[in-house]
Amino acid sequence: MTVQEKAMSESKSIKTRQVFPQDTNHHHTMFGGTLMSNVDEISAITAMKHSNSQVVTASTDSIDFLMPIKTGDIVAFEAIISYAGSSSMEVCVQIFIEDVFKNERHLAALSFLTFVALDDEGKPHKVPKVYPETETEKWFHETAVARVKRRKERREESKKTIEFLSEVQKENENLK
Repeated sequence: MTVQEKAMSESKSIKTRQVFPQDTNHHHTMFGGTLMSNVDEISAITAMKHSNSQVVTASTDSIDFLMPIKTGDIVAFEAIISYAGSSSMEVCVQIFIEDVFKNERHLAALSFLTFVALDDEGKPHKVPKVYPETETEKWFHETAVARVKRRKERREESKKTIEFLSEVQKENENLK
C-alpha cells in the first residue's frame, strides 16, 4: 500500500556545515557553486525521503542570495517538500547563517528546485501529496501553485528556444 499524503515535516532534512577558506572567493564569501552543490544535495535527500525512491533534479528554479556567507560562518541548509505533483516535487531550501555565540539565525539564501521520482526502470512514478502543519509550511504550500505555473511557462519558453537554436544550427550546417 502506498502513502497518499505525507506531512511536509516527514521529509524535512537539515545539513549544517562551517564555511572554510577553500569554500570562498576573493571577497571571502562563499562560492555560489559551493552553495548550489549543498542545496542540490540536501534537496535530493529530501525528495528521496518523500518519494521513497531515487530522484533526479528536473530544474533549479531559483537561488536568491540575500546576504553574504563569510569564511567561518556556520550555515544550515533546511529543506522541505513544499509541493508534490504526480511524479514531481518542489523542494524549498532555506539557507541560514547561525551565530552560535549570540544564538541567532539569519536567512542568507532561499532556493527552489524540482525533482522527479523514478521507479526501478528509471521512469517517473507517483509520489504522495504533501500537507502543511506550521504557518511557514502553509505559506510555502499555498504559494507553490504560482511557482509551478511560472515553472511550466519557463519550461515551454526553454523548449521554444531549443527548437529555435536547433533550426539555426541546421541552417548553418547547410551553408557549409
